[in-house]
Amino acid sequence: MRKPGTAEAMRTSSLVVEPSPGASKLRDRPGLAAALDVVRAELADRLPQPPGRPAPPAPALRLRRAAGGKLGLFDDRGRAVRGKLPRASPPPAAAGPLYAIGDVHGRYDLLASLLPMLANDAEGGGRRPTVVFLGDYIDRAGDPAAVLEALCWLKEWGGVHLHLLKGNHEQALLRFLDNPDEGAVWCGFGGAETLRAYGVKPPDLGEPPSAWTAARDLLLRRLPAAHLRLLQDLDLMVVIGGYAFVHAGVAPGAPLARQDEADLLWIRDEFLETRRLFERTIVHGHSWVDDLPVLSAGRIGLDTGAYATGVLTAARLGAGRIEVLQAKDPSRPAWPRTRRSPAADRVIPRPADYAVPMEPLRIDETVSGPALWRPSERDAPAAPRFETVEWS
Repeated sequence: MRKPGTAEAMRTSSLVVEPSPGASKLRDRPGLAAALDVVRAELADRLPQPPGRPAPPAPALRLRRAAGGKLGLFDDRGRAVRGKLPRASPPPAAAGPLYAIGDVHGRYDLLASLLPMLANDAEGGGRRPTVVFLGDYIDRAGDPAAVLEALCWLKEWGGVHLHLLKGNHEQALLRFLDNPDEGAVWCGFGGAETLRAYGVKPPDLGEPPSAWTAARDLLLRRLPAAHLRLLQDLDLMVVIGGYAFVHAGVAPGAPLARQDEADLLWIRDEFLETRRLFERTIVHGHSWVDDLPVLSAGRIGLDTGAYATGVLTAARLGAGRIEVLQAKDPSRPAWPRTRRSPAADRVIPRPADYAVPMEPLRIDETVSGPALWRPSERDAPAAPRFETVEWS
């Protein structure tokens, strides 16, 4: 782990792969069950066998509901964390690397290409990596059912220590199952694609409530039990070392152990624009600008709008650097970049482990493309100079 004050180069790379050829097979074979069999066969073929010897996961805290319905952070032994989080404990010596993956939104083709990249990046030493998905697996585009099947397969595979977060789109689907009257709202921001993925025709907005009830009932008949259980078991927050992983963000001013579910799933401007620092560096999805991740003060945003840009982003949060891995759809034109730099004019708190250089970071435009660097002494007197690293 990098010692405080050490001037250490931050390497950032972006890898590009073509979307999975198996994605087209999902539409070539009739029937949902056959399509999901294609997903399992393809992932089994593309990902290596799990390491033979066991490796412990990094210590993690999970935000979930306790008896009585109140939210709380609990460790692996079920003990509650009250107030502020304890000091981050170091990961086990045999624990593997730590990754986070942004919003998938039905792009199984990109996910099937990104997962082997993570497996190859983590290869060596027989260590299982820890992978945190940041939510929003369904809706808007692609094959949402295939994405959920892939997540179910990953849970069974055993090659990673897997953490799955709930996104606002998963919450919307679960609400629709409980109350079909909310179907029109859900379909208004992408739910129609998920209904179609399970062979359910979305009702027209002017149809009576009975049509939405019928659609809900048909979805329940066609939704595999494993998919439903996965959706019901999603976490709201996972804390590993110096990072807190959430879907949308956190409410400024509130301890991480006492956040509200609505903020964790839906918050935007209040979180994105705050100058408050948190107990951990926040890694999140939900809000995107273009096809680049956001590395800003106190937060790392990994949603790159896969359903619109054709770019799915993951990050390796490791000793001394952030490694950015991206699966890109070559059929999509380059997404226009509307920003020059995120707000990064203040110091980012240093995680206690899985350390990355936490001086202010900026993403800006250079002649040859986006570059990531640390400001010079003139910009930030406390920060050493940092070499410019180009993105491919």
